[in-house]
Amino acid sequence: MKKLLYILILFMSAGCTQNMSEVELVLDSKSELGEGAIWNHISNRLYWINITGKLLNIYNPYTGRNKGLLTGQMVGTVVPSESGKAIVALQNGIYQIDIITGTKHFIVNPESNIEGNRFNDGKCDPAGRLWVGTMSLSQVENNGSLYRIDADGSSHKMIENVSISNGIVWSNDSTKMYYIDTPTYQVMCYDYDNATGNISNGKVVIEVPKKMGAPDGMAIDREGNLWIALWGGAAVGCWNPGSGKLVRKIKVPAKNVTSCAFGDEDLGTLYITTATQGLQKDEIKKYPLSGGLFKVRPGVKGVPAYFFKGNFSFPFEFVN
Repeated sequence: MKKLLYILILFMSAGCTQNMSEVELVLDSKSELGEGAIWNHISNRLYWINITGKLLNIYNPYTGRNKGLLTGQMVGTVVPSESGKAIVALQNGIYQIDIITGTKHFIVNPESNIEGNRFNDGKCDPAGRLWVGTMSLSQVENNGSLYRIDADGSSHKMIENVSISNGIVWSNDSTKMYYIDTPTYQVMCYDYDNATGNISNGKVVIEVPKKMGAPDGMAIDREGNLWIALWGGAAVGCWNPGSGKLVRKIKVPAKNVTSCAFGDEDLGTLYITTATQGLQKDEIKKYPLSGGLFKVRPGVKGVPAYFFKGNFSFPFEFVN
């Protein structure tokens, strides 16, 4: 009996790192650089973007329809706003966008004096401030930064010398911030002060093996584990930031996996974006669904995304 129990425990332990759930294609969008997945738990819609396609997407899981809004510039990230609109990070700054009409209003550009960069991934913190990073269009190392945009539109540089600013989430008790600068293959953890928005005491908590792919976008589940999209790794990996150990890996039928977000009414579906960018012909043949939007029910649930708390009024000037 003891031997049977031991074998069962070994089987269950091995299973947690295997692809135990089936990934389903949601949209065969062939996006060059699908990214930025985030679930709006008020409207029950998935927001996601195609960076180089300059497209903000809003997916309705009940009808299967996807609405695309052209942004006019490369779009690095999107977050819902408590105003009912959304905030997007475009190539030349942060804008408020009406998700019905697509009308945009400029808020701020903390890099107005820097040429050759664009905004990339970002999310809101528990207090409703937007954190968004930049990267060089020509892949110059350490040319970007991570910024905090407060509800009044003011901007604050929080981390310098960033190469490709990517995944960012906060612990469920609002005391830690996890952050990825992709070429480092690391996840950093900072002490986070929710009252002030300050961070301190940065340290490495996860080292992603290069053979698994480069860490890109990131989500957090209710247990506090980090789900990380793996560019070049055809997978999403789940790590325990306390131990730094990989606890699960879900294979995706696309090589370049870019972001993930928990969604649906129970926050039990993991939506996954992918990209065709950088793929060779043989890789496209091997991964014909690359650039698509996928989903999987991993057996765990996420937490509601934080919304931007600023509510800007723009009675005169706007940008179509």
